[in-house]
Amino acid sequence: MTFAARLSGRTGYRVYLKREDLAHTGAHKINNTVGQVLLAKRLGKERIIAETGAGQHGVATATACALFGLPCVVYMGEEDTRRQAVNVTRMQLLGAEVVPVTQGSATLKEAINEALRDWAATVRTTHYVIGSVVGPHPFPELVRDLQRVIGDEARSQYDEREGTDPDVVAACVGGGSNAMGMFTAFVGSGARIVGVEAGGRGTVLGEHCSSLTLGEPGVLHGALSYLLQDANGQIAGTHSISAGLDYPGVGPEHSYLKDAGLAEYVSATDADALAGFSELARTEGILPALEPAHVIGWLLHKPLPEGSSVLVCLSGRGDKDLETVRQALAGGSAS
Repeated sequence: MTFAARLSGRTGYRVYLKREDLAHTGAHKINNTVGQVLLAKRLGKERIIAETGAGQHGVATATACALFGLPCVVYMGEEDTRRQAVNVTRMQLLGAEVVPVTQGSATLKEAINEALRDWAATVRTTHYVIGSVVGPHPFPELVRDLQRVIGDEARSQYDEREGTDPDVVAACVGGGSNAMGMFTAFVGSGARIVGVEAGGRGTVLGEHCSSLTLGEPGVLHGALSYLLQDANGQIAGTHSISAGLDYPGVGPEHSYLKDAGLAEYVSATDADALAGFSELARTEGILPALEPAHVIGWLLHKPLPEGSSVLVCLSGRGDKDLETVRQALAGGSAS
């Protein structure tokens, strides 16, 4: 955990960062993949499949498979293979087969579709290492419990530093694994829990990924949750500058936290994410992934009482996003 002194001065808050960007492979995803691959070995499964959006879950799964000597297939939307080409190469170097998915918007939703089809046809020999708190039971619970190390560590570390809980705990939310891992330790603690979704280019359907703030309940990938859908219940297109948040739904437990009033959800735009990325780089010397950069961008609007203590899950590092950021800041296409 890092106290972000200069960012704190910029925002007027006391900002601490839970540094999942320093985990092996560069994101929180490794917490889940090592646990699930160990489970797969215990179950006697001979093959691992996964889906990925930003590529960090695919890299983490490929890493765990290399460690334990299991074959690995990663489904990735064709659009995401282009904007996350560096991570495609990393997965291939680790021995994984990367399968581009061309259907639909060719992003995370379609990658999950293909992985579920594969798993349904090969379940006797294959374990599907799903990357977020989405999909059919027991995946949301399984991923939550493997990721709750984030919040358990952060709460203990924060108490050691400050002798109390933070006023606010914040994390970015796409499918929601880093956020659920962080939030689980703080539900009922008295801390204000805030999830920041990808607001994309605006509030028009198809231009954002704000399923909790702008969506309606529906069923996707075997779970009831908040979704982005049209008047006929068809899943809508999405947009986010961050491939890891580019998903039209969210984990069912996040939907429960929203309905129960245990957490609140807001959105931050592509422009906010770029501002957050640049600000953290210049004030703290940290290049964040575009996903948690949404949280930093939200904080720059100063939405909280002055002097609040804020614990942010910095879920990944920004190496994978440098070309996207470069193009966006130069005025070119970012997605």
